[in-house]
Amino acid sequence: MATKTIIKPKNSPTAVGPYNHGVRVGDLLFCAGQIPISPADGNLVTGDIKVQTERVLENVKAILDDQGLTFAHVVKSTVFLTDLANFAGMNEVYAKYFTENFPARSTIQVAGLPKAATVEIEVIAHY
Repeated sequence: MATKTIIKPKNSPTAVGPYNHGVRVGDLLFCAGQIPISPADGNLVTGDIKVQTERVLENVKAILDDQGLTFAHVVKSTVFLTDLANFAGMNEVYAKYFTENFPARSTIQVAGLPKAATVEIEVIAHY
């Protein structure tokens, strides 16, 4: 059985609940959903969907960087939006981070997200 390793990147914002930012099992890294929280002060970043998506993906990047990975290592992503009308704006920013070897992706509209965020993104990466 593969060992479960807890990942707590030093450059990530503090978790807003009883979870870890990442868990490595074998060759896979499972990253918890990231919302637009500033690592500097733990507050939600305000602004439109592009601003919030940028912060979310920077938070994802901090986890990947901690493990020596890039967005090209991501094999699956799930995007949660509180309003699918924000899809185009989110996708514009997303495309700046995922530029090659695109992962499989699902995008889901949800009723709400922690701290009233408008976007959350979780990923699974392969070492």
